[in-house]
Amino acid sequence: MVWLEYLLPLIFLFPMAAMAGIVVALRNLHDARVHSPFDAHLLKEPGQALRSRLDNAFSSLFINGALGPIISLAPLVYGMGRMLFAPEQDWVEWALYGLLSTGLVLAFSLLLIRDYQRIRRLKLGLACDLAIGQELEQLIRPEAHPYYVFHDVSTDSFTIDHVAVTPHGIFVVETRARAWPVAPDGRELKQVAVERERLRFPHWQERRPLYKTRQGTRWMSQWLTQHCGVTVPVQGVLALPGWEIDTREAAGDVLVVSGETLAQQLTELEPGSMSQAIHDKVIRLLVERSQTLEHKHLKQPSV
Repeated sequence: MVWLEYLLPLIFLFPMAAMAGIVVALRNLHDARVHSPFDAHLLKEPGQALRSRLDNAFSSLFINGALGPIISLAPLVYGMGRMLFAPEQDWVEWALYGLLSTGLVLAFSLLLIRDYQRIRRLKLGLACDLAIGQELEQLIRPEAHPYYVFHDVSTDSFTIDHVAVTPHGIFVVETRARAWPVAPDGRELKQVAVERERLRFPHWQERRPLYKTRQGTRWMSQWLTQHCGVTVPVQGVLALPGWEIDTREAAGDVLVVSGETLAQQLTELEPGSMSQAIHDKVIRLLVERSQTLEHKHLKQPSV
């Protein structure tokens, strides 16, 4: 029977399929999330959203690195099995197996390169997010200084990196990590010019960081106004750690800073007036939202 010539070589793929199944089963062991055994609603830590994305990136790297060789060798193993059972040798068929295996090797190599670059970007973003989070922690003082900081505040469709509550207003802080380009003479180019709708870096320009900061500011202002019944002053802040900021052409609605003295800057800014009752209600609303969303996340089944 001709079909047996193609069916019997599958026997040689069974060990590889079993190994691939073990790799997929071990994937969940990489989950680094730790949940408290107590019934406590913990606020998010700085960079927690980036930590989750970094965990997913490492998981993808593990899967592609482990499954890549197994899947890439499968056509060659099947082809060797065909050589044992086929009455005649068809070199065109064997060449196709070799080409398929080569294509799979190239595909998984590109996936590994993508995962490597993604991990590098996320690590840089996490380092900058942690630096800004550490700077914002200086706002937290005893009750005589009513400051409160929230990290990774979830909206309906995106996440705000930090929200700082001060006696004079709410600050929506977005952090963006960008590596410094190097000039031909070896100098690091650290200056970025801020315009109304874009950031002009030494060799490129970006609009999305300012857009995301304004988006988060609008959402926070509308959400607080809806729940407090009055207009709450909200100021958007974009932090670019390590960069020298040129704000001569910047718009006034978004404050772009390097983040080095962010805590001091926020204590000196007064985006508006806010009563003590509204101040306390804002903190209570943000705490309740953080706890509610975290509780929903913990209830979701793991996949």
